[in-house]
Amino acid sequence: MAKILILYSSTDGHTGKIGRRLQQVIEQQGHTVTLISVDDVTRVDLQTFDKIVVGASIRYGKHSPKITDFIQRNQYLLDSKPNAFFSVNVVARKTEKNQPDTNPYLRKFLRQISWKPRELAVFAGKLDYPKYRFFDRLMIRFIMFLTKGPTDPKAVIEFTDWQQVESFGRIIGTMSL
Repeated sequence: MAKILILYSSTDGHTGKIGRRLQQVIEQQGHTVTLISVDDVTRVDLQTFDKIVVGASIRYGKHSPKITDFIQRNQYLLDSKPNAFFSVNVVARKTEKNQPDTNPYLRKFLRQISWKPRELAVFAGKLDYPKYRFFDRLMIRFIMFLTKGPTDPKAVIEFTDWQQVESFGRIIGTMSL
């Protein structure tokens, strides 16, 4: 069985939650999974993993610069192993934007980096207005208004399709070494 790293960047914690679900699914297949934030990546030896999965959330239309830096610094290593990337964003709540080839944020990100992940996924994220700071709540509500999304400042809505997450976990587990 494989030793798999899931490295993620999360703004409000939901990408970490998705990472934990992926970890559970992959471990059920008999693999060993280490789930770690990009902030703690220096605590692990990347060479010791058989497969590497990178996940990142979107805030204001961009993935975390820390994820981009990690990918640029480690592209050779990523390319040398089975690998995957997943993006978490609220625009993926829309059926026409919830696939790697239809999600504008993922498509833009892939054009900005030279790494070509072997497997890709896009997951709808979560809105948690009460948790956001004042400015973020204001801006996200404005974006939701423009995109015909929910704007109730008390709303907490999880758009994630957990079956889609679990399916991606099974794909990761079966990626060939």
